[in-house]
Amino acid sequence: MKPLNLITILFFLVLSTNSFAQKNKKLDIIAYYTGDSNLIDQYEVNKLDQIIFSFCHLRDGKLSVDSPKDSLTIKHLVALKAKNPQLKIILSLGGWGGCEPCSAAFSTAEGRVKFAKSVKEVSDYFKVDGLDLDWEYPSIEGLPGHLYQAADKPNFTDLLKKLRSTLGKKYELSFAAGGFQKCLDESIDWKGVAPYVNRINIMSYDLVNGYSKVTGHHTPLYSTNAKEESTDRAVTYLLKQGVPAEKLVIGGAFYTRTWKNVANVNNGLYQSGEHTDGTSFKDFEKTYTEANGWKYFWDDKAKAPYWYNEKDKKFATGDDLVSIKAKTEYAKSKKLGGIMFWELPLDKFRDGMVNAIYEVKNK
Repeated sequence: MKPLNLITILFFLVLSTNSFAQKNKKLDIIAYYTGDSNLIDQYEVNKLDQIIFSFCHLRDGKLSVDSPKDSLTIKHLVALKAKNPQLKIILSLGGWGGCEPCSAAFSTAEGRVKFAKSVKEVSDYFKVDGLDLDWEYPSIEGLPGHLYQAADKPNFTDLLKKLRSTLGKKYELSFAAGGFQKCLDESIDWKGVAPYVNRINIMSYDLVNGYSKVTGHHTPLYSTNAKEESTDRAVTYLLKQGVPAEKLVIGGAFYTRTWKNVANVNNGLYQSGEHTDGTSFKDFEKTYTEANGWKYFWDDKAKAPYWYNEKDKKFATGDDLVSIKAKTEYAKSKKLGGIMFWELPLDKFRDGMVNAIYEVKNK
């Protein structure tokens, strides 16, 4: 009997160790991707844990892939898993302008069941690993003109419940959530949704957006004043709501937001201006140069960079290699589930933002 008891004890020790390891695994690196089947091969896919194909949409209340080109891209992404066993391919529904029919489609139990069944059919066909809901936003205004209503909040919870029961426990289920306070306060029943999802992808960027007439950090790690939105503010709020840390994923921005007609006061930070086109990270080195009139600044309290062009009266805000590393360190220290970003095609093929995240992750 003694050898058997020893074997039994060893078995449970191994089981408990594996369970602990799964709960405390290293954070995931998650890439939103809008590119085609060719572009993805230029990137170091081996450094990614998830690729979220963006976007699928609703057609007659069902999950729909828009075109043969998109189908080809999804199939190619799934094929990447052969060389990258850690990689998971996720389909995303919606986006900023892509969820106009969501409120109506998900307003009835029948509609929610219909959608969940369609997700299973599409997922089985493409052999993908999960779904990311990017409904911007349940119960509060997103893109002007899109329907939103108070019932969206409980309907969204039930939608996730229906998806989980239809798709099973092994299926990856996540959603993108606005990182600004109105969304945090009003849009989602956090305690209600948390049991059904693997991850909540906090869009901790565009916190100062294209509608703003005043400049500011659009994706800071920390708030510099009581009213300023930030990554840490959103994470702290959601942890207090009881969302497990390992289900929270913070967001990085691989692009800047830019304003023109900005006065040379405080190097353009927190000044009035007119929003204009930003720049992809891959173009930073040729855009934000002294020869072009730009100066670089670092806000050590926000852990965020910004740029000001005195000659052209322009201001830019975003993430860079320093700030994305700080965000990754933060995610590790808080034992969060990962770091995601918008989006992979804005990065350099080598030695860019993904590589910076990867290096910190594996320190």
